Amino acid sequence: MEWFTLTIDGREVCVPKGTTVLEACSLNNIPIPTLCHNPELTPSGSCRLCVVQIEGMRNLPPACATQVTQGMKVETQTSKVRNARKMILELLVASHPLDCMTCQKLGSCLLAKYAYEYGVKGNVFQGEKHDLPIDDTNPYILRDLNKCILCGKCIATCEAVSERNVIGFAYRGFKTKVATFMDTDLKDSACVYCNRCVSVCPVGALMDRSMIGKGREWELTTEEVTCTFCESGCKFNLNFKNGKMVGVTAKAAANGRPLCLKGRIGSDLRYNPERTARPFVKQDGEFVQVTWGEFLGLGDILEKINSQA
Repeated sequence: MEWFTLTIDGREVCVPKGTTVLEACSLNNIPIPTLCHNPELTPSGSCRLCVVQIEGMRNLPPACATQVTQGMKVETQTSKVRNARKMILELLVASHPLDCMTCQKLGSCLLAKYAYEYGVKGNVFQGEKHDLPIDDTNPYILRDLNKCILCGKCIATCEAVSERNVIGFAYRGFKTKVATFMDTDLKDSACVYCNRCVSVCPVGALMDRSMIGKGREWELTTEEVTCTFCESGCKFNLNFKNGKMVGVTAKAAANGRPLCLKGRIGSDLRYNPERTARPFVKQDGEFVQVTWGEFLGLGDILEKINSQA
């Protein structure tokens, strides 16, 4: 393996050839803010928050999409870099709802985290705000596109599953948004509610409806479990508040396998002793509640077991 030596903030480090500047910083515990990056997805450089200053380059390139070269000199915290990041955050916050106190994402919202770090208060730019209807037409995902920052992570993770590709960017300019085909509600699309998109959303635009009101980020502890409803072994998080199980959320799909609704909801049934509400499935375009046996493909086995318990 070929290795490159570079300097980051005056510190000499060595990384393998093909490493990006963002990865080089991560490997050496040098913090770089980013909203659109996910190590499982192809770097897009869309949010531009990870810009750095590199000797010999006129502009500030995104660290996530810039590969390391031999002898490269990188600065991550110059005034030019920090001012650029702050301006990006100001522009994002300008059209973002400032209802952080009541937002379910408070405590885990990356936009709020970086706005605090860079002193962004949302009072620099004044103008039109988004006023899009909240999509709560399905029982699994709450979509508030007024909070969307157009990072594209939800689109990329959905496109990563060949048979899905349910959402994409629609419209232009200020009206740009993430939409389903023909901009319908999620319930009228081909969405299978695997919640891959929810797991990568950095803000409160996509929320797992089963967790709303169950607790804030700092109130919850998580335990990773491996799904056993098929042989793939996808990962889910068990969420606890004050030692009590409150829900199961999506974490990551197994290699070569997409997440599925059956795995997430089935895991909730398995690990959540207070899970009593029956799941929903779509029939003839509408969501209806079915028995657990029907949902898990077990017929009336569960009902017989419960009746004998």
